Amino acid sequence: MTDHPIPQNQPRMLPEFRFATTACGIKANGRPDLLLVAMEPGTVVAGVFTQNQVVAAPVVLCRQRLPQGLGRALIVNSGNANVANGPQGMQAALEITRLAAKLLQIPEETVFMASTGVIGEHFPTERPLEALPHLVRTLSDQPPWLTAAEAIMTTDAYPKIAMEQFQVRGQPVHVLGIAKGAGMIHPNMATMLSFVFTDAVVAADVLQHHLHQAVARSFNRAVVDGDTSTNDTVMVFASGKGKVAIDPADESASNAFGAALESVCGQLARAIVADGEGASKFVTIEVTGAATPDQARIVALTVAKSPLVKTAFAGSDPNWGRILAAVGYSGIPLQVERIAIFLDQVPIVSGGVRDPDYQEEQGAAVMARKEFTVRIHLGMGQASETIWTCDLNHAYITINADYRS
Repeated sequence: MTDHPIPQNQPRMLPEFRFATTACGIKANGRPDLLLVAMEPGTVVAGVFTQNQVVAAPVVLCRQRLPQGLGRALIVNSGNANVANGPQGMQAALEITRLAAKLLQIPEETVFMASTGVIGEHFPTERPLEALPHLVRTLSDQPPWLTAAEAIMTTDAYPKIAMEQFQVRGQPVHVLGIAKGAGMIHPNMATMLSFVFTDAVVAADVLQHHLHQAVARSFNRAVVDGDTSTNDTVMVFASGKGKVAIDPADESASNAFGAALESVCGQLARAIVADGEGASKFVTIEVTGAATPDQARIVALTVAKSPLVKTAFAGSDPNWGRILAAVGYSGIPLQVERIAIFLDQVPIVSGGVRDPDYQEEQGAAVMARKEFTVRIHLGMGQASETIWTCDLNHAYITINADYRS
């Protein structure tokens, strides 16, 4: 688990995306809580959102506007989730995006919005409305990526940034993303916001395809506490200002772009888990030998979100029975006598029982590490899956018990 993975030198790439941030007063602590990103004509957008049935007003708005495929601006606020506010919540999102469109002189339907923070509190619409003219005046063509990542934080310990660059026939393509998230993190889009920017030339439907694949292999592998948020949003904006077209018919370019996007999303997802509220350990749950990929995922996810397993991680307690029990109640068909479990390379379970050569000191030594892997082999087939999780300790309770204080 990397401590505070912030780039030493902020990147100067992608100047076609202009950023501005401010503290408009949504957060009581006076920290930055509003981000505006302005984009060039022709920028296309793709998005994936929470699967929770209770959703934030900005999620509804983004879902409505996404099909037209064009994005000219993004507004993100932290400190208030704008969820369960009835008509007032949607009216707030509409008023804010309408004013941004007017100030930027762009179509209203090309303005997207995301919110994060406390659920069910009245949204102070007047604060971002008052701040927007200042944001528009201070838009920079030298993107302060770190500042932007800081403005969308809630309980995050540090901002999250990831980047990739690749070349196709000698021409560069840049992919850069920011994210926030530390609690309410669970597959089906975790409690997080992430925004990725690229200069690739790509159609909206192709971008959406690549985003779905990247999210399945990144954000939907991240678990902190098993809670699925009302606000989860991942969006990709492609300016088309580069010289590389991403066309499915061009396998080389398409594969390279897909890999870069997955890498950026994966870096951000792992950073979110590493920054899990109160977390001190980053744990990979690797399931192999499953009959199907879905069954492998179910087992990995069951172990990853088990409170008993996660508290054992926190205490460096190699209580292998908790892991085996979680595998057993995952609900998939099993032949217990085929199950093997390892902590990194240390065998702790063989044939569904304690490995005869296992010494508990070996397991405790692995669990004392900041990063380790729980490897579970089911002996049922060839499918595998990986999920990222963290420990669960007293700090998580403190953070969430005092969240609104």
